[in-house]
Amino acid sequence: MARRVRSAARGFLRDFQAFALKGNVIDLAVAVIVGGAFSKIVSSLVEDLVMPGIINPLLAQTGTGWRELTIGPGIKIGSFFGSVVDFLIIALALFLLIRGLERFKQREAAQEAEPPAPDPAVVVQQRLADTLDRLTNVLNSRP
Repeated sequence: MARRVRSAARGFLRDFQAFALKGNVIDLAVAVIVGGAFSKIVSSLVEDLVMPGIINPLLAQTGTGWRELTIGPGIKIGSFFGSVVDFLIIALALFLLIRGLERFKQREAAQEAEPPAPDPAVVVQQRLADTLDRLTNVLNSRP
């Protein structure tokens, strides 16, 4: 019974190791970490530059900052608006990144689809060889 449990545990660990060390899982982990850092950068951009420079002057008449703007009792519209701007900036950055990657892939596909132009010297040699073959056939066919 104990051997069966150890064998099953080893098999499970081997399967987990194979799964965890696949390229896709590692790439996903790196993407999540980079995405978290990018999210912090975008949040800082929104909180420290965009909102104070654009929205706070509009709210200066009410005397409140953009994050403290509320509607009714406890509805934090300022915080929500900041999150929406964060999302829009991240979505725009991802759109531009994906669009650039698609264009790069299209260029690669177009380059792969076009056969390279033949070397002019090789074309001339092939024509000469074909002409010599035809001439040899004509001369051999005469009595």
